[in-house]
Amino acid sequence: MISKVQIKLITSLQQKKYRNKEGLFIAEGPKVIAELLTQGLELHSHYHINLQADDSGIQEISEVLLQKISCLKTPNTSLATFKIPTPKPLINTGLTLVVDAVRDPGNLGTIIRLCDWFGVSQLVCSMDTVDCYNPKVVQATMGSIARVAIHYLDIHQYIHQAKVPVYTAIMDGENVYNATLASDAILIMGNEANGVSQKIKALSTHQIAIPQFGDLHATESLNVASATAILLSEFVRTTEM
Repeated sequence: MISKVQIKLITSLQQKKYRNKEGLFIAEGPKVIAELLTQGLELHSHYHINLQADDSGIQEISEVLLQKISCLKTPNTSLATFKIPTPKPLINTGLTLVVDAVRDPGNLGTIIRLCDWFGVSQLVCSMDTVDCYNPKVVQATMGSIARVAIHYLDIHQYIHQAKVPVYTAIMDGENVYNATLASDAILIMGNEANGVSQKIKALSTHQIAIPQFGDLHATESLNVASATAILLSEFVRTTEM
């Protein structure tokens, strides 16, 4: 059975300062946990309700206790803690996605999953972007967090030193379907409410936008994750296909 010490540790990992201190993060659900194990992330602890005979190395937990340690409103059947992996070295080839102050965990998790889907191996986050090991982010990635190298940097310095085209997504930029897109490039997506900051926007070599279709034009903007999906799809379509 799970001890009080283990319960205290797991519940503390819902906060970033304790994730950093312990070097651990939470993952929930058999599919997410299996994906992380398949990708070689180091397991710290694993709990499951209604264990089978062949579930070696997993500790049984009651539904009541799982509810207590879970970050979900409706807990799944299992929860695990993993060691936060050592960041991979930065690479300077291919498409790098940069996010500027994305705050919503669901948005960041979806963006990480989109990077995995479109073969973008590197995501660079501003220091004020939500922590990628926030349990809600991990859950939204559905395991993709293990396949995308994620870096938290001073993005102004990173972009300033870049030697590749820098594309910034803004509302009044060039129609992305008419733009020439480079295969080695940086694409910057901005904050949910304010978009890309002026300081970062000033570093752009290209400013691109997703055109709005239809007659009404009543929608003010797209969700950042939805916009990221469209732009990544266009980058991949025009540079790799």
